Amino acid sequence: MQPVVARSFALATLLLFSPLAAHAQEKAANEQGTFVLYKFAKAIGKETYSLTNEKGQLTLRSDFKFNDRGTDVPLKTVYTATDILHPVSLKTEGRSSRHSPMNDTFSIDAKRQRVALVRDGKTTDYPATADTFLVDGYSPVAMQQMLMRFWIARGKPAEIVAPPDANIHIKPGSDLTITANGHPVVLHSYVINGLIWGAETVWLDDNQKLAAVVTTDAEFDHFEAVREEYEASLTPFIQQAVSNNLTALALLTEAAKHPAAKRLIIHNVTLIDGTGAAPRPVGAVYVEDGRITRIFAPGFLPKPPKESDVIDGTGKYLIPGLWDMHAHYEQVEWGPIYLAAGVTTVRDCGNEFDFITTVRDAVQSGRGIGPRLLIAGLVDGTGPITLGAVTADTPEQAREVVRRYKNAGAVQIKIYSSMKPELVPVIADEAHKLGLTVTGHVPEGMTTAQAVTAGYDGINHIHFVARDLLHMQRGKPMPPLDFSTPDAQKQLALFKEHHTVFDDTIVLFEALSRPASTPLSTLEPGVDHIPLSMAATWNATGAPADKAEEFGKRYQYMLATLRELHKQGLPMVAGTDQSIPGYSLHRELEIYVQAGFTPMEALQAATIVPARALKLDKELGTLEVGKRADMLLLDANPLADISNTRRIAKTISGGTVYDPAPLWQSVGFKP
Repeated sequence: MQPVVARSFALATLLLFSPLAAHAQEKAANEQGTFVLYKFAKAIGKETYSLTNEKGQLTLRSDFKFNDRGTDVPLKTVYTATDILHPVSLKTEGRSSRHSPMNDTFSIDAKRQRVALVRDGKTTDYPATADTFLVDGYSPVAMQQMLMRFWIARGKPAEIVAPPDANIHIKPGSDLTITANGHPVVLHSYVINGLIWGAETVWLDDNQKLAAVVTTDAEFDHFEAVREEYEASLTPFIQQAVSNNLTALALLTEAAKHPAAKRLIIHNVTLIDGTGAAPRPVGAVYVEDGRITRIFAPGFLPKPPKESDVIDGTGKYLIPGLWDMHAHYEQVEWGPIYLAAGVTTVRDCGNEFDFITTVRDAVQSGRGIGPRLLIAGLVDGTGPITLGAVTADTPEQAREVVRRYKNAGAVQIKIYSSMKPELVPVIADEAHKLGLTVTGHVPEGMTTAQAVTAGYDGINHIHFVARDLLHMQRGKPMPPLDFSTPDAQKQLALFKEHHTVFDDTIVLFEALSRPASTPLSTLEPGVDHIPLSMAATWNATGAPADKAEEFGKRYQYMLATLRELHKQGLPMVAGTDQSIPGYSLHRELEIYVQAGFTPMEALQAATIVPARALKLDKELGTLEVGKRADMLLLDANPLADISNTRRIAKTISGGTVYDPAPLWQSVGFKP
């Protein structure tokens, strides 16, 4: 406990039992402040709050508002308490994200035995104790400040319960020294788990004023809030949050990792090497220093050398580690999820610069847990739906952004929707000169064919391609499902000429296009294994009854487009965007087989095809001597049933062996 914080706690305890308590509280409760709100490190709004004493009661009022890609997200909150230790009520009105209404009223009875929650006109009671607090997710920021003050005043209990379903655990992190108004300021960091899915980091000053919070919003996107006077320190806040969270995560995932051995031997296993060759039994696969060194014929197994980790593969199947080619690695918790799901390489398709480079470097150096992380650096243009803080509006800015990403070790540039069409060839030219490839959304005002002609090497999301091949228009009747038209054939020929790679994310469209009345678990059983807060968000998706037919038809057109691109021999790479973490890559492969891929072709879309697309096929993508040992040991044959890719006995990343169950459990999932 920091000395000043200890003194604050001692003073709070004294005041609770002092006849001067009311006077001191009235004096202390005269506070106001402003936080700048960020999404993907771009300032998008502000929160102002006041804390006053009204009729002998603490009253917090917060006005929280931001604009996310053209949509206003306002939230007004009123919180009352008899003092810092005794919450009375919490009322929220508005939204916590573009798609998340937040109109709740909480109250605690006088005996502090029950919490009543009024939501959607229905009242539900929950038990309360002295360690029960009233807080409703990541927003507003001022309520996180009140939570921290409550926790400190309560003596830092092991758990704070916040109905309806939050069990909050808070641990101190490292101090951070920043500069404000020309002077050094020491801030104290804390890692909060349980308020949202995953970890947040908050910082308090010596007066228990919240300086910043690095978290995720209700859409599971990066979100930060920084007190106005500390705005210039956003980058160190983000970087320390990554460090804090990785440190905490390492303790949780320790049980999943096998002790490091110089050599790994998997014997008596059926090998599916990913080259397209038929499965074959092998006597053993030898791995040394993270690479495959020998593959022995059946029946031949020399005595294992010393310092070897030996795994019996009898009855099991060894396949290459999977790739997710459309990841958004929003939180450090995604690292163990990917490994648990058998994903050993991800391409991050757009993220906060400081977050994603810090995570990548930590994982590469062994300070973090996760798959191999390849960065596609996001760049957008300025406009009403701009995403992120990295933008370019002139040719000079465009070239500078590409150079910045190249220097940061990115392998690709991702162009987003607001980019000016005339800057696309500028970006592509600079990227190609520097050895990078280009992918992305099709910017407003361009077609898919124009983007490819301007220099795109790949296209994100199947709906752009379906729209242009079939001339689908929003708000108009669906055109015939016909890929034989001269225009469609011309586009397909162009894609073949340019060897365009398609990252379709069909699994995301399936989940969002299904009728809302259809449980998502009927398509993706993994939704029943994720934390309740995340499951509630996903189970609320789907087409409303009056739009179900339209959504369903659009999805069928996208599925038909996927089928046609595959029929034409165009390269498809499996990616999930922000679907059900980990599980959705397996659903993506299942949809590929529905669309006419053989199980081997589906498997290759998540192994060797992405390795070729990113020019890493000499190192990764198949199981051959000399290649890196990224492998999955499966309990069943994926070529007999592609769903068997879900049946993971071991994940092996760079020769390091992981057990899936404790990885899932480390982030609150059910194995």
